[in-house]
Amino acid sequence: QRVFPNWLFLCFAAVVLGFTAFKTFKKFFVAYAKDKAAKEERIELTKRESQRVLESQKKKESDANGEGAASDAVDDVEGNANTKEEKEEEDDPKQLEQRRKFLEEDSRQYPFEKISYLILLWIGLTIITFLKGGKGVDSVIGITCQDAGFYVLVAAQFLWTLGFAAVFGYKNVKGVNERVAVNYPFNETDVMWDFKKLQFYSFFTFVAGIVAGLIGIGGGLVLGPLMIVMGVNPRVSTATTATMILLTSSSVAVMFVMSGLVPWQYAVYFFFVCLLGAYIGKTRIDAYVKKTGMGSILVGILATIIALATIGCIIILFLNLAKVDWCVDGFKAFCTVSSEEDACPTRLLSLSAEEIFPY
Repeated sequence: QRVFPNWLFLCFAAVVLGFTAFKTFKKFFVAYAKDKAAKEERIELTKRESQRVLESQKKKESDANGEGAASDAVDDVEGNANTKEEKEEEDDPKQLEQRRKFLEEDSRQYPFEKISYLILLWIGLTIITFLKGGKGVDSVIGITCQDAGFYVLVAAQFLWTLGFAAVFGYKNVKGVNERVAVNYPFNETDVMWDFKKLQFYSFFTFVAGIVAGLIGIGGGLVLGPLMIVMGVNPRVSTATTATMILLTSSSVAVMFVMSGLVPWQYAVYFFFVCLLGAYIGKTRIDAYVKKTGMGSILVGILATIIALATIGCIIILFLNLAKVDWCVDGFKAFCTVSSEEDACPTRLLSLSAEEIFPY
């Protein structure tokens, strides 16, 4: 963002978001077809089960003595008990105990040790951000991009984040291997992490983060669709991106607040609008997904938001060019302390904005 002119990364944003919207819509149609087929299959199974129960009741009523039905029921109970006993005998007691432990661990709503890691990551990022400055806010220790300390803090910020990513990547691979060893009942949308997948997806998420930072959009608009393509459950993807955005945005938001750069009227207004949207999404849309099992709806909503963001980028691009009389500036210096601006090197049109849009 420091080097690229505004018009260029807005064009880049439109291309990236447009491609992302296209891929997400494709994923939505595929997921919707699967959800619809699964829903129809559940309805059909329910009908068959109801029919089977009715036939069983009719058979019992038609049996004068009732001994045959009773005998069949006893046989069914004994057969189920024997099958259950055989299954339990096949499981090693240590594996069974470890599997139960993993299930209890994964079913926790608030894993405090992981939350502690996230808080530690957030504190480190916030401290480094205050020391380094940026986003129009001066460093608390008075350094600028002309000082060597600035680049030391940039490297520290990178290593701090990368270190946490490496630790949790290793934990993911180790956790999957331990669960596979005890026949853990994975969900079909669980990512079976290994070091090859870790390297592959780490590379793409790293590039997605660069793209998101470069074009100035929320990382969730890029990483959300990427996780869906990976096969992650849409609800898990939504929760993950929301947590990620909270961590990345809040540290910079604190810096803006402390520096007095926040327009509080706008901030309070948009806070309550976002809060209302989050409440509706959690109580209404999430409840609908739970009731119907149509998780693809979340993918469709995400694709629509990305498509609207693409249109927004294109509109902003032309509005910004019109404001500067269609001036196409070049690349900028990475470190600039002076606020002087050069004359426009190139114009797309010879006419001014007032001549093109007189009203």
